[in-house]
Amino acid sequence: MSVYILRRIFLLIPVLLGVALIVFGMVRMLPGDPARAVAGLHATPEYVEHVRSELGLDEPLPVQFGIFMRDLFRGDLGRSTRTRRPVAQEIWPRFLNTLYLTAVALALATIFGMIAGVISAIRPYSIYDQISMFFSMIGISAPVFWLGLILMLIFSVNLGWLPSSGTGTIWHFILPSVTLAAQSTALIARMTRSSMLEVLGLDYIVTARSKGISESAVNLKHALRNALIPIVTILGLRFGILLGGAVLTETVFSWPGIGRLMVDSILARDYPVVQGSVLLLAILFVMINLFVDILYAFLDPQIQYE
Repeated sequence: MSVYILRRIFLLIPVLLGVALIVFGMVRMLPGDPARAVAGLHATPEYVEHVRSELGLDEPLPVQFGIFMRDLFRGDLGRSTRTRRPVAQEIWPRFLNTLYLTAVALALATIFGMIAGVISAIRPYSIYDQISMFFSMIGISAPVFWLGLILMLIFSVNLGWLPSSGTGTIWHFILPSVTLAAQSTALIARMTRSSMLEVLGLDYIVTARSKGISESAVNLKHALRNALIPIVTILGLRFGILLGGAVLTETVFSWPGIGRLMVDSILARDYPVVQGSVLLLAILFVMINLFVDILYAFLDPQIQYE
């Protein structure tokens, strides 16, 4: 296990280098002149060239990438071309807002998705199973922005129970977290049901029941534990997807997260902030995948890493 972990950590290096190269290239393919965006529409050509030189945009692309990687290894993500503040100071508070929202959404999705999936698997083809899978289909199919607007219309505009935007209290988390969790809840419910049904049909479950073990112990201790591997995989992937894909939810509910920051930075041609945001999300996503792979061995001791 220790050898496997070290090898996976070592493999992170080329992955992150590749991500850095792709982000660097794609950001510079965006239309528009970042020097003009920073200098202003009415700036003189001389001042625009001065800004371009100050930002290092007059250097060849390989030189710019070298400077970017050098600063990155030093822990310096640069300065925002809009605010002139360090990129880390721009990203960190926004990232925490997105992380809190994602954690709440994933917790809701895990709790309600697994409960729905387990009960559906224990009582397959029952009325509860049909209702659960029906709402799961709606959760998967409903666009995030549409669901967010519907929830806002019902609970904020019509009923006035919950705030429609902003942060500050626990009540501000409810609508955006439920919106963000809807699709993940549906996916986890369907995956839990499918995995549980497969495990419940195996021989050792029949053997456990023949020994007189209670049905709840069979379902939770024997079946659910062995059905967790695909569920954990979905959870790891969904956490990364929610972190990077919360931009629609953040836009609908005016949530000051990293998704909105990235969109604003792309529109303003703020290269350092875009690069820093994407790299942070990429590193976190890779680390989540590593954690999920390691968790497999604890859930199923039969798994051997070579």
